[in-house]
Amino acid sequence: MERLYTNATIITVDSERRVFRDGAILVSGSRISAVDTSSKLNASTDLSIQRVDLGKKIVIPGLINGHIHLIQSLMKGLAEDLNLHEWASCAIWPLEVAYEGDDGYVAAKLAMADMMKSGTTCFLEPMLPASAGFAGVAKAVGETGIRGCLGKLVKGPKSTPSAGIRDDRDRQSHLMTIDTALEAHKDFHGSYDDRLHVWMATETPRGQDESGFAAIGKACLDNDIRLTVHCSEAPKDFEMLRDAYDATPAQFCERIHATGPHVVLGHMTHLALDTDLKILKESGTNVAHNPTSNAKLADGIAPVPQMLEAGINVCIGTDGAPCNNNHDLFRDMHLASVIHKATTNDASVLSSEQVLEMATINAAKALGLDKDLGSLEVGKKADFVVIDPTGIHAAPYDPFQVGEGGIYPSTLVVHSCSGRDVVTVVIDGEVVVKDGQLTQVDEEEIKAAAREAIKGIRKRSGVSAQPMKNKWQYI
Repeated sequence: MERLYTNATIITVDSERRVFRDGAILVSGSRISAVDTSSKLNASTDLSIQRVDLGKKIVIPGLINGHIHLIQSLMKGLAEDLNLHEWASCAIWPLEVAYEGDDGYVAAKLAMADMMKSGTTCFLEPMLPASAGFAGVAKAVGETGIRGCLGKLVKGPKSTPSAGIRDDRDRQSHLMTIDTALEAHKDFHGSYDDRLHVWMATETPRGQDESGFAAIGKACLDNDIRLTVHCSEAPKDFEMLRDAYDATPAQFCERIHATGPHVVLGHMTHLALDTDLKILKESGTNVAHNPTSNAKLADGIAPVPQMLEAGINVCIGTDGAPCNNNHDLFRDMHLASVIHKATTNDASVLSSEQVLEMATINAAKALGLDKDLGSLEVGKKADFVVIDPTGIHAAPYDPFQVGEGGIYPSTLVVHSCSGRDVVTVVIDGEVVVKDGQLTQVDEEEIKAAAREAIKGIRKRSGVSAQPMKNKWQYI
C-alpha cells in the first residue's frame, strides 16, 4: 500500500539536515520511497495513491527512547524523594520480584502505549528481570505495534552482596543466566516483522565478581548480541568501581568486554574525564543520558557536552516511571538542553538541533538501527511523528515563516511542545496513533489492567507509596 503525506514542515534529520517548509513523504509499504516538497511529489505521484493532508503540522522522525524500564510503569509515584540506592533496594527491587502471571505484560503494554502516544516509536529496555516474563513483554511489543530492543538481565556470581546493597532479585538469579538470555535471543530476536530485537543486560557493577561481567560481555561478542550496562549512575557507584575493581567506569567496561559500537552504557554520570572519554571515543561505545532520572534521584548530571565534544555518540532515555513519572521524551529533550547550559554556564551548548539528533539519529546509531531508523530518508523505515503546533503554548510559531526569522521548528519541538501535541504516529508504515488515539490497542483496557495489577504487587511486596514529608492530611 502507498500513501502520500503532504503539506507539512518536515524535519528530516538526514545527512544534510534538510528541513522542508512544505514537504511531503511518500510511504510504500513499510518504507519511505520519497521525501520532497509537496508540489513535486503531488505532481509526480499517481493520482490514485491515497493522500493525507497534514495541514502545516510538523513531522519528525520517530523518537527513540534509549533507556526505559518497561515493567516499572506500574510503580509510578511509589518511590518518591529517595536517593538511588535506597530507592532501588527498599522499593523498586522488592516490587519487581513480586510480579507474577501477566503483571509484566500489563506493565510493558502500559509503558509502550504511553510512549507511542507521546511520539516514541522505538526503545531500549536495559534490564528485564526474570519476574517480568520475557514472553509476555515480547507479546506486548507485537500487540502495540511499537519497535523495541529488550535487554534480558543476566546476573553473575557475587563476591559481595552488591557492596551491601540488598537486591531481592538475587533469589531469582538462577533464571537470569547467559543460557536463558541466549534462549530468549533464539526464540524472539527478529520477531514481529523484525520490530523486536533481543539484547543482554548486566546488573550495575557494585562489588560483584568481575568474572561474571566478563563472561556476559564475551558471550555477547561470541554470539553477535548487543549489550547494555548500567554504569556509574550515582556518586557512590563511581567510588565502588574504584574500590572494588580499581578502575574508572570506562576502564571497568573495557575489561569486561563491554565497550564497542554494540554497547550502550546507561547513565555514565560520574567519570574520570581524561581516561574515560578517550576509551569511549576510541572504542565507539554509546552512552544513554537520562537527565530527568539522574536529577530526581540526586545522582548528578552526566558530562554530556564533554562527551559530544569528544565525538562520543550520546542518546537520551526517560528511564523508568518511578524515577521520572513519565515516558514523554519531549520533556527529557527540553531538560537535557537547559540543564547542561546551566552546568557549563554556556548558553550555546546542546542546541535544540543537537538534542533532537540525540533522540533520533544518535539513538538509532546506539541501537545499531541507523540504516533503517533515526531520519526521514528514502529507503528507511516509515517511522515518523506528526506534531500539531497550533496550541496557545506554541504561539506565535508560524509555519509559513519557517527559516525566515520566525521560530525555528526544532526550537518549538524541543522547548515548547510535549507528547500531548502528538496527533499521528506511524511505525513500519502503519498508523498506530491517529488523532491522538491508539489504533492497535484499547487504552481503557490497558489502564484498567494496570490499576488491578499494581494492587496485587503492592500487597505481595509490602511496598506502598513513601510518606510525603510535608505531611498533608488526606480526609
